[in-house]
Amino acid sequence: MGKISPVSSKYIINSTIEIEGVVDRPDVIGAIFGQTEGLLGEDLELRELQRSGRIGRIEVNIDTKGGKSIGSIIIPSSLDKAETAIVAAALEIIQRIGPCNAKVKVQNIEDVRVSKRSFVIERAKQLLKQLMDKVMPDSTEIAEEVAYSVRVMEVCEYGKDRLPAGPCIDDSDEIIVVEGRADVLTLLKHGFKNVIAMNGTSVPQTVIDLSHRKDLVAFVDGDRGGNLIIRDLLNVAEIDFVTRAPDGKEVEELAKKEIHKALRSRITAEQAKLELSSIDTSQSIRRPVITRPMPASMPTAAVPRPMPAMSAPAPRLKPALRDEERRHLGEMLESLIGTRGAYVLDEKLSVLGKVPFAELNSTLKSLNAGVYAVVFDGVVDASLVEVADKTSIKHIVAMDSKVDPASCRLNIVTAAML
Repeated sequence: MGKISPVSSKYIINSTIEIEGVVDRPDVIGAIFGQTEGLLGEDLELRELQRSGRIGRIEVNIDTKGGKSIGSIIIPSSLDKAETAIVAAALEIIQRIGPCNAKVKVQNIEDVRVSKRSFVIERAKQLLKQLMDKVMPDSTEIAEEVAYSVRVMEVCEYGKDRLPAGPCIDDSDEIIVVEGRADVLTLLKHGFKNVIAMNGTSVPQTVIDLSHRKDLVAFVDGDRGGNLIIRDLLNVAEIDFVTRAPDGKEVEELAKKEIHKALRSRITAEQAKLELSSIDTSQSIRRPVITRPMPASMPTAAVPRPMPAMSAPAPRLKPALRDEERRHLGEMLESLIGTRGAYVLDEKLSVLGKVPFAELNSTLKSLNAGVYAVVFDGVVDASLVEVADKTSIKHIVAMDSKVDPASCRLNIVTAAML
């Protein structure tokens, strides 16, 4: 197309020509004009069409081999589809060029706009890829760098202990207490500005003073050090809620989703005390008990005999709900419909915590004592019963059950039974 006349061409007629003899290019062009003259009427006369610019320059390429001429004819057209097809078909009536027989065959009519559209699409893909590979990451990095610098600027020193803290300590009713400055930066990064650090394992007086005026949420690492910090805070400050990072992780390592999940699953200070006491109890049980051997001279009658109850323990009776308990638990179950949530209750039917049903098993595993009943929007399965059977839970209230209530010690109550 480089030699085609720059008309507003919409179509390109591509055809081939075979001549039984040797001819020149002007002979072919002359035959095209001469043999189609008067054939298609005045409106489609090739000379007039070319003069008005509706037909471009006719390009003929001829190659002679073995006494025969083979080549191609290319005609650009700005006519409509029907007129261009008529002109293309007219080329095939050419049967002689000079004294030689000839045969013209139209290969195709190319829509130039399709080619241009394909070029536009491919080029647009390349430009978009360059934009995504180069421009977008740079913009994101700039935004992150600016946001990080702003967060670092937001870290201030609070109180007489000059503790690292966010800018909204005085304005917030609830304060998140973490271990160190890195934890403060992590929470600021994800939009939590009501956070203050203890700067060590000992509880500063500033945190103690804050606990008398505001609600405090202790957010500690998921390790043994986190348990020690919780114990110290509960002893000297008025902590309202407690939450931990996942086991083996530190607060500064958490992603935004993990932070939100941990804060949503926080527990009350009373429940945290029960957990710590259960941990201490389990550790004391694991300590080896040293028994002294009985002297050989002791009379046989003095040797204590095993009690019958030790060899054949009496079966425990399955607990039952009182009428007022059944009514109260039924109302709680009704309030949970559609929430996929779970209430963990003590013996007074007070709510120790509310957790998503998906986290109920893990919550019960961490609570070895102090739980009387569980009410949740879901179905009781074998895994839940197995976990609950190892705790102090006596009643499970749910929408339905896949477990036969008679096959376990727990009192399983479904919505249909309330």
